Amino acid sequence: MTDKIALITGASRGLGAAFAEALSDTHHIVAVARTTGALEELDDRIQAKGGAATLAPMDITNADAMAQLCRSIYDRWGKVDLWLHTAAHGAPLTPADHIDQKDWSKSVAINLDAVGRLIPFLSPLLGTEGQAVFFDDPRGGEKFFGSYGATKAAQIALARSWQLETATNGPKVSILTPKGMPTGTRARFFPGEPRDTLVSPRDEAKRLLAKLEL
Repeated sequence: MTDKIALITGASRGLGAAFAEALSDTHHIVAVARTTGALEELDDRIQAKGGAATLAPMDITNADAMAQLCRSIYDRWGKVDLWLHTAAHGAPLTPADHIDQKDWSKSVAINLDAVGRLIPFLSPLLGTEGQAVFFDDPRGGEKFFGSYGATKAAQIALARSWQLETATNGPKVSILTPKGMPTGTRARFFPGEPRDTLVSPRDEAKRLLAKLEL
């Protein structure tokens, strides 16, 4: 088994799953997502390529579960070489004065609070040589994107702070902006958008990994 460990939060579908498959040639994949069935299907595809994965059917908002996962990673491998954070909650589009508080709370919990915990949890595992990657979707300030846009922008602001703080001693922190992909979240945001104008998650993962030189 390769000694490189790639942790992917939000690995069950879309870009996260595409990253998992692409990286399984060179990394052991630790795949985190809430949907057990989708993770098992991902594992089948990775095994068919000759790769290996450890499935972690967990909710990233569960602090105890994330702490236990990081402890398990430390006990088994002692490190994480690469952390790709693709998990996000796309709350329904709505005017700011009509935001449902459950949607707001879920957006804050997934898009911001969870990341604020995961960075301290994972920084020791990444050490000075590891790399963390976040994915921007600059919707902050756009009409009807209040819950998603505000919490996603806050997440990226946090990632940029960490990026500046670690520029000298590591870990390396990268922030990339994916192209539009035909995901379920995007379909909710842009119903009726022609899917043939979008990039497949597999092709986008390949493009972004090339930018990361992975």
